[in-house]
Amino acid sequence: MILVDDLDSSEGDDVVRREFPLLNRTFAIDLSDANQQRLSDALAFIEEVLESSREVKQASRSKKAPDLSPRLQGYTLTDVRKWAREQELDVPARGKVPDELIEQFVAAHPDATSTQSVPEEQAEDGTKPSTGT
Repeated sequence: MILVDDLDSSEGDDVVRREFPLLNRTFAIDLSDANQQRLSDALAFIEEVLESSREVKQASRSKKAPDLSPRLQGYTLTDVRKWAREQELDVPARGKVPDELIEQFVAAHPDATSTQSVPEEQAEDGTKPSTGT
């Protein structure tokens, strides 16, 4: 079997699979001896930089405020998006559907209103919530 260097696409008897650790993970790559030396030099440089650096802790995420937009009974946000596209309305493919658009959908589908809340995850995953019937 002939291995090809993953960096420069060269073939040679010295091309072998090399594993190396980085950031608490192990990576594998097929490299020639020359490119292995380049990788070793780069990793040594990164290690030197890290020794001279400080780790920055990410700020903790605040808890998301509850979604107070109108909820849908028997419909999902996927249904709202499909309806909006059929009406040639602008609707984001992902993320929050504007309340105004949901209100327009409810106006066109009076059976879609509910005082009962539907969890956001359930409405976003494309499945229709149970209507209890």
